[in-house]
Amino acid sequence: MAQRSMTVTLKGTPFPLAGDAVGVGDPAPGFTGTGLDLGDVSLSDYAGQTVILSTVPSLDTGICDLQTKRFNQEAAGGGLVVLTVSCDLPFAMKRWCGATDSEAVVCVSDFKSRSFGKAYGLEIADGPLKSLIARSVMVIDPSGKIVYQEIVPEIAQEPDYDAALEAAKALA
Repeated sequence: MAQRSMTVTLKGTPFPLAGDAVGVGDPAPGFTGTGLDLGDVSLSDYAGQTVILSTVPSLDTGICDLQTKRFNQEAAGGGLVVLTVSCDLPFAMKRWCGATDSEAVVCVSDFKSRSFGKAYGLEIADGPLKSLIARSVMVIDPSGKIVYQEIVPEIAQEPDYDAALEAAKALA
């Protein structure tokens, strides 16, 4: 796969992304991260299902908090699998989920291997955000193909929830 040659900004300051460029029509790269119970969570655990893959730099920031709460509300209605991936420690993710009553999203930490960001071309490559994962939303169909992708160009902005949810619900 080609390397991603894209930047995202944080309040106008550009940050380059590193890793493989994946997009709509590509097979979603497999990955394994750490769940709240410190066990493995893999994309393959949800094979045959539609998955919303929501990535955030850190749950403990305002926009990441809003994004994850919104997808938690949508997943709580049933019928949606939402994986939220960040490099937060599982302990911090568990604390955040408990404090916000967010039980419907599956939080996955990439803190150990930091391989998710590279596999999806979402690793922030430089500066004070180095090694964190850029904000994005992808929808993966039951066959494992990416059918929707938004890499949010400005980290301090929310994604287009309606477009992602429409893409996911169209697969139901």
